[in-house]
Amino acid sequence: MEAASYHTKYKMGGFSSSGFDCSGLVKYSYQKAGKNLPRTAADIYKKGKKVKSLQKGDLMFFAPNKAKKPTHVAIYIGNNEFIHSASSKGVSYAKTNNSYWKPKYIGAKRI
Repeated sequence: MEAASYHTKYKMGGFSSSGFDCSGLVKYSYQKAGKNLPRTAADIYKKGKKVKSLQKGDLMFFAPNKAKKPTHVAIYIGNNEFIHSASSKGVSYAKTNNSYWKPKYIGAKRI
């Protein structure tokens, strides 16, 4: 699956190579693979099958205070890493055990 360029800037509501928010990056990447997804992290979370053991391409969902409705989505890329678009760094990689993201993780889905 082709993802956007590393370090593409963050843009709220963005879903093109000129800037992405988290769900825009996921929607764009999956669209390149021929799969159409909804626009928001919460709506994407309603799709697919829940998984416990992550595989490349699975979607990881995050929410503040472990809320049931996710506010952030990322793509697992293997080796305990994911790619996402965050307001702090734009499109970037992070470790699944990252001290900021790990406590917000609420589950993964396979589309």
